[in-house]
Amino acid sequence: MQTTTNQKQNGQWLLTTQQAAEMLAVSERTLWELTNRGTLPCVRVGRSVRYDPADLRRWVEANKSKPE
Repeated sequence: MQTTTNQKQNGQWLLTTQQAAEMLAVSERTLWELTNRGTLPCVRVGRSVRYDPADLRRWVEANKSKPE
């Protein structure tokens, strides 16, 4: 079975803006703000913006609040 450009055999390879926003439980507007500031890693393919789920998980881990 051949995979498409946005899927791996074991699931999604790159997420759309809507999917990434859902994964992070934020609005698409907030996601765009983080992306445009360069805070959140993304992949630009032409005019499309996609998000690697592994990058999003690493970003969440790096931005967790530490207990005082």
